[in-house]
Amino acid sequence: MKAKIGVPTALLATFTVLVTLIALTDARAAGGKIVVEAAENFYGDVAQQIGGDQVSVTSIMSNPDQDPHLFETSPSVVREVAAAQIVIYNGADYDPWMAKMLTATPRAARTVIVAADLVHKKSGDNPHLWYDPPTMPAVATALAAAFSATDPVHKDDYSTRLKTFLASLDPLQKKIAALRSEYAGVPVTASEPVFGYMATALGLEVRNQNFQLAVMNDTEPSASAVAAFERDLKTHKVKVMFYNKQASDNVVTHLVALARDNKIPVVGVTETEPPGMSYQEWMMSEVDATAKALAGPSS
Repeated sequence: MKAKIGVPTALLATFTVLVTLIALTDARAAGGKIVVEAAENFYGDVAQQIGGDQVSVTSIMSNPDQDPHLFETSPSVVREVAAAQIVIYNGADYDPWMAKMLTATPRAARTVIVAADLVHKKSGDNPHLWYDPPTMPAVATALAAAFSATDPVHKDDYSTRLKTFLASLDPLQKKIAALRSEYAGVPVTASEPVFGYMATALGLEVRNQNFQLAVMNDTEPSASAVAAFERDLKTHKVKVMFYNKQASDNVVTHLVALARDNKIPVVGVTETEPPGMSYQEWMMSEVDATAKALAGPSS
């Protein structure tokens, strides 16, 4: 689902003052580190992996209990964005509040990386790009280039960490390929398309698209869409149900319960990286959970 909450009007009045104050300070953190602001913590994690000790990373959306769709900015977030040398966010209308803050807090030397631009996604596309296997290699490569341009003294360090990061994705890519070989064409369903790109990478046939789009766009699913979803669960037309653990309503809660009552394995996925996990570990854990569900009985 998209995080549609924008920048509160009251905060806009503080931007000019904040930018003026920040302009009087050095854009670097203590120790001369590159200041990086990430809209989402999975991008912040990758930035830290590529930047190492040469960067200071802050992620705005990082609370595992936070509903990303209800996010609101604050003066502290505005200050962080205004001070950052490098900003990375998702784009594709997932985090429009970031674009608004960047416009309101201009900084000549700031580098902005938009994941959607890197993988040629736009408004109207599924915005959950971090579940699409090509996204993070593109993001990591862009980050390494941005760090090298900002801090050429450590260019070789960034290049080495990029190679390490890309190599660390190999087990995940091999797991995806193996599951695709075994389960391509297997029908599954989902409450919304959070896991959609990964499901496509796994070769799964995802049903109930109209229901998912309604939930993602914060509109009420039609009665016919709900009924079709219920039928798929009751008649075992789907092998697995995916749902967003961070955002659900009464209809989704009902469908999760219905899936469990009908012995359809349910896999919960999240929109923020769980604490104590790297991006690689997070993705592998959800792919592993999917593999277990696909291998389990559906009746």
